[in-house]
Amino acid sequence: MAEVRLFCIFLLLAVCTAVRYEPNWESLDARPLPSWYDQGKIGIFLHWGVFSVPSYGSEWFWWQWQGQKIPAVVDFMKQNYRADFTYADFAPMFKAEFYNPDQWADIFNASGAQYVVLTTKHHEGFCNWPTKYSWNWNAGDVGPKRDLVGDLANSIRKRTNIHFGVYHSMFEWFNPLFLQDQANNFTTQNFVRDKTMPELYELVNNYEPDLIWSDGDWMTSYDYWNATNFLAWLYNDSPVKDKIVVNDRWGKDARCKHGGFLDCDDSYNPGILQKRKWENCMHLDKYSWGYRRRMKYEDVLGMQPLLQEVMETISCGGNILINVGPTSYGEIPPIFEERLRQMGDWLKVNGEAIYGSKPWSHQNDTVTPGIWYTSKNGSTGPVVYASIPQWPENGEVFLGAPTPSSSTKVTLLGYPKTFDFNPGVSGGLTISIPPINVNDMPCQWIWVFKLEGIKN
Repeated sequence: MAEVRLFCIFLLLAVCTAVRYEPNWESLDARPLPSWYDQGKIGIFLHWGVFSVPSYGSEWFWWQWQGQKIPAVVDFMKQNYRADFTYADFAPMFKAEFYNPDQWADIFNASGAQYVVLTTKHHEGFCNWPTKYSWNWNAGDVGPKRDLVGDLANSIRKRTNIHFGVYHSMFEWFNPLFLQDQANNFTTQNFVRDKTMPELYELVNNYEPDLIWSDGDWMTSYDYWNATNFLAWLYNDSPVKDKIVVNDRWGKDARCKHGGFLDCDDSYNPGILQKRKWENCMHLDKYSWGYRRRMKYEDVLGMQPLLQEVMETISCGGNILINVGPTSYGEIPPIFEERLRQMGDWLKVNGEAIYGSKPWSHQNDTVTPGIWYTSKNGSTGPVVYASIPQWPENGEVFLGAPTPSSSTKVTLLGYPKTFDFNPGVSGGLTISIPPINVNDMPCQWIWVFKLEGIKN
């Protein structure tokens, strides 16, 4: 009985002394970022919604048509749809009839990604789950008439060890409540109170995501969005308080300053080491985040530049979030699937230099361009990984940043033999690469050398 009382006392003390985060940035920014995010490095982004039906221009189609009135978009609608056609008429066409979340989960698992972020609501306001806060403008009431968010969350958790995240746009282009708040110079918060915040609480409580990727914040401050109050609840009392990760898009005065990790701008890639954890969200289709029917082969990023972007991002301490746009009928276009599976094959060989890595003292090489470094603590000391984007024609590659020692060992990830090297006269080392049969090459596109026992 005494042991039970003692246990209860310890439990009570633990609860009473647990950190409570206050609804201000000084307190919220002090919360440690859950380790899974930094360890994982690579995520998949999915832009999917009613905009996937016209699939013309980009996911900003509605705004381009009736907000900006871009001539090409206006002409597209005139030539292909009746005069009284509205954007809402696209929703019944968003059927997702071939949507197989198990298949999606398998593709993402094969890609080597460690987290997935699904668009639950973009700026058009259509919710991809049967929400209580958007009557007849959600996937439960119209179009797919199913829970697109919950189905993917269940498949990912059932079939993979990937973390599931949700993208949510806080504003909506043409929502009357938001437009009224905007007309009031954001001195009223009817849209926040009745729409956007209830959605966020609902997403967290219903789906318990590991990551919230907020967006649509840029028109006004975090005070209007009640962002710090929401984050304090998220960190203190929500069902995901111990594992949740968030980005920085909680208001124009919070972006690139506050939150969990920093997204700053789309395709943010500073190219140098940053003081805080950051993410490079980028898209495989060079011209759109959502699916485009007019996408051409040359519009899609190739594997060489994609993997170079991966290495550059991770070398500088970032994560990379790679976007693909599914079709309105619920399939990942084959060219996107091919890119993801090819990345997975490459990571099977070179993942040692990616997952759980940390930036080295040098991010890129001091002499040879295109070479990026990562590092780890190995069993016998620090290990440095050097990625090279082109296979050397003369059988030699010079690395200017590492300082070799008498115990230095050089290997190529995925290849069983040790390589000879010569120390440079004024530092660095030249790796000598013997002829390798094409069938014995460990991978394509980018190769990673493992350096053990270097002085620096």
